[in-house]
Amino acid sequence: MRVIDRNRYRLPALAACLFCFTLPASAEPLSTAGIGVASCEKLAKDINPAEGFNNTVNALIYYWVQGYMSAANIALLEGDSQFVDLAKMDEKKLLPMIQDFCRKNPGKKPISLIDQLIEDSDKVEGKWKSGTIPWAADDD
Repeated sequence: MRVIDRNRYRLPALAACLFCFTLPASAEPLSTAGIGVASCEKLAKDINPAEGFNNTVNALIYYWVQGYMSAANIALLEGDSQFVDLAKMDEKKLLPMIQDFCRKNPGKKPISLIDQLIEDSDKVEGKWKSGTIPWAADDD
């Protein structure tokens, strides 16, 4: 490998190392195990809505919820051309909701709250042509 080619990978590798080593110790298990299925007992201690995205756990759970709900929206659109408006699901709404749920239900996981939120939310009609997402399972 030429010297120029090797140097191209040094900055991203350094940035990844710095990111991993500067995370608070309390966030490490949540970031590697999947925060959406972490126990509420753990999350109730670590989540702090008042800190916003300055709290790593807040950021991890919020971005996980956004991704999870985006995937759910694809399934909803494929099924009945409806979706949940994620613009209404900002951190000021979601983080306190998750914190409250986890404090009241330490034996549960936040995914159960989000599933219920998706089910209970008002849906918006959307135009969607069924079958437009090529799923990996369709390649067989």
